[in-house]
Amino acid sequence: MTSYKTVTIEGLDIFYREAGSPDDPTILLLHGFPTSSHMFRNLIQVLSDRFHLVAPDYPGFGNSSMPSVEEYDYTFDGIAGSIHSFTEKLGLHKYSLYMMDYGAPVGYRLAVKHPERVESMIVQNGNAYEEGLREFWDPIKAYWKEKSKENGDVLRNSLLTIEATKWQYTNGVRNPETIAPENWFHDQYLMDRPGNKDIQLQLFYDYGSNPPLYPDWQAYFREYQPPTLIAWGKNDYIFPEEGAHPYKRDLKNIEFHILDTGHFALEEDGDKIAHLITCFMAKHTDLLAKHPEYREKCELAA
Repeated sequence: MTSYKTVTIEGLDIFYREAGSPDDPTILLLHGFPTSSHMFRNLIQVLSDRFHLVAPDYPGFGNSSMPSVEEYDYTFDGIAGSIHSFTEKLGLHKYSLYMMDYGAPVGYRLAVKHPERVESMIVQNGNAYEEGLREFWDPIKAYWKEKSKENGDVLRNSLLTIEATKWQYTNGVRNPETIAPENWFHDQYLMDRPGNKDIQLQLFYDYGSNPPLYPDWQAYFREYQPPTLIAWGKNDYIFPEEGAHPYKRDLKNIEFHILDTGHFALEEDGDKIAHLITCFMAKHTDLLAKHPEYREKCELAA
């Protein structure tokens, strides 16, 4: 059963979903844009009998506090700092990272800061290479170059609308009729709160801080070699398949799966991803100590 909790971090209420036993391997689930821990709701239900799952909402997202852009540091450094404080408050000192979209720059900052805490990584359409920033990013790169009202309005009018949010969920999926519309209505409702689009524009701008850090993240991969599961929706126009393959250059212990779906791969392939996570983590955590049945279910050697 999932619990819905709130903890105060640096004066902010950070909402999070938690399920499973703390005695099981922990997965810290880091969401993307424009969603929240809501994107993990089904995965948490499936995995909670074998893992300890913790999924926070970042400041400005979901049910967490939403201070204005003047009141909070809406940068990826700022969000990563808040999530680091969150893990400290909850006593999470050993975990696997599930990183999707914005979750990648948040999670990689955590990993570089505390590599000893990361048991493994699950990367789902989360970028760490220049090859992954293609045509979709051109208007955002223009905003990085010139943070003008005109460039900001282009993004506000093209990426922060209900049509754009629906497109993120339905573009590239095999069967759009299987994607629940409450996904985009939920996200858009929260994004339509007064001041929230200013927050999103600030984060679009600050995403430009991430590519200069890619060499540092790649150096972390090469030095620490965290076991890594790639489960990537190949039809994602935002983070296309080209961003997935370079991970193989730097990571030796990698399981690599390209899925025939879009950006929010969990919506269409959640059960498959849950199975991949279970069998991956059976090899790289102490899952089998409490759940030996997964040795047979995952066809692992004795």
